[in-house]
Amino acid sequence: MTCLRLVLGDQLNPAHPWLARHDPEVVYVLMEIRQETDYVRHHAQKVLAIFAAMRRFAANLENAGHRVDYLAISDPANTQSLPGNLDLLQRRYRATRIEYQEPDEWRLDRQLADYAQQQAIAVQMCSSAHFFAARDAVGQFFSSRTQWRMEYFYRDMRCRHGILLAPDGKPCGGAWNFDHDNRASWKGAPAAPADLRPQQDLRALWQEIVSAGVQTFGDPQAAACRWPLDRGEALAQLAQFIAHILPHFGHYQDAMSRHEPRLFHSLLSFALNIKLLSPAEVVAAAEAAYRHGAVPLPAAEGFIRQILGWREYVRGVYWARMPEYARHNVLQHERALPRWYWTGETRMACLGQSIRDSLAHAYAHHIQRLMLTGNFALLAGIAPQQVHEWYLGIYSDAFEWVELPNTLGMSQFADGGLLASKPYAGSAAYISRMGDYCQGCHYRSKQRTGERACPFNSLYWDFFARHAERLQGNPRLGPVYRNLARFTPEELAALRAQAASYLQRLDEL
Repeated sequence: MTCLRLVLGDQLNPAHPWLARHDPEVVYVLMEIRQETDYVRHHAQKVLAIFAAMRRFAANLENAGHRVDYLAISDPANTQSLPGNLDLLQRRYRATRIEYQEPDEWRLDRQLADYAQQQAIAVQMCSSAHFFAARDAVGQFFSSRTQWRMEYFYRDMRCRHGILLAPDGKPCGGAWNFDHDNRASWKGAPAAPADLRPQQDLRALWQEIVSAGVQTFGDPQAAACRWPLDRGEALAQLAQFIAHILPHFGHYQDAMSRHEPRLFHSLLSFALNIKLLSPAEVVAAAEAAYRHGAVPLPAAEGFIRQILGWREYVRGVYWARMPEYARHNVLQHERALPRWYWTGETRMACLGQSIRDSLAHAYAHHIQRLMLTGNFALLAGIAPQQVHEWYLGIYSDAFEWVELPNTLGMSQFADGGLLASKPYAGSAAYISRMGDYCQGCHYRSKQRTGERACPFNSLYWDFFARHAERLQGNPRLGPVYRNLARFTPEELAALRAQAASYLQRLDEL
């Protein structure tokens, strides 16, 4: 009466209820498959770290006395597809039942549901026991509301779970949101934290991945992998963040620096998204630090909002709107992604540095993603599906359920305002104010026109001019369109001509 229990590569939760007891009739199944490495081209570190974490998880299961069948990428029996391998293992064990945890990505959910319908044996989906809210919670919450906004959902989650509340049930500090305290630029002090994550030599695994024919990009750093590969390493990373970094996170969460790609961000998203950490324990740790006086309230609230609010919210939007959501392109942007998104070889210092850092580390923090690479793609009218595939591939923490809404909705405004109340567009003034990239750049951040005018400036005004019919009625964009109206016809024509010149040679910028 063997039961196969499938564990996907982003379901490495050693505290899952499945594992609370040993059952000799249960075989835990993990598989490294080309289906998952090849549906988009991924950063080398993303593939390497997930495979290494999967292998360690499987070894820990076996050491704890569970039965495990692990299909490595190089296994000759590996069919390299999820259905093919499940068929193989059904025959191998004469399985009478298959169980799997709810996948986080729509394509896998659909694939496994279709597979289940074709089987003569019982196939059951179980909870992943990870998130605060169920898949359909956001859709249900907004079913009777005309406007979807994360802030409403976030406040409900705070009350529902009793997080950062005073004894009278009101929010700590008398406000739900302290964003206004979290917008400082960083001038070099306090010092950015050293990277104390362990380095791990994964050269043998990397050679196995390469020999299997997996195509990746970016620096694998196989001799010094810095991503946590098990729960112990993830907990150590969480403890370091709470004790030494979170106190400064809030103040500088929107800051950027060419010298410090991380600044005071947690780097916890990889461990969270493969479920080595639970969002509940991360939120609890941040709240405890605030209540013990170790972390200011704006820092704790801002960090908790990203997890309890935004992370849960975008997952709910994803499950409420897929699969149609992936095809949204209301601004009808169709340009190709510039070639330098894959190399960092552009004279725009902010984009060149951020992309090179992303290729080196498989990481960029949320402002670099939103207001540099994402902002440029939006202003330049890049096809949102191309931007989506780039983000999904380049970042180690990128899984479609969280990346797709952030890219199409928040970054590219391709959903027309379902996720974000306005396009997140900015000119060189914002980039100069929040970072230090403009110093020494080939382009001049204060120039709008001319040979060395920063492309962000003319593209910014051209974007709002060409989309005026759709956007000028947005109350949050009133100041933008009032400023646009102050340009003389000649000034606006010069700006738009400058933008057109840049758009014709995006690969050369």
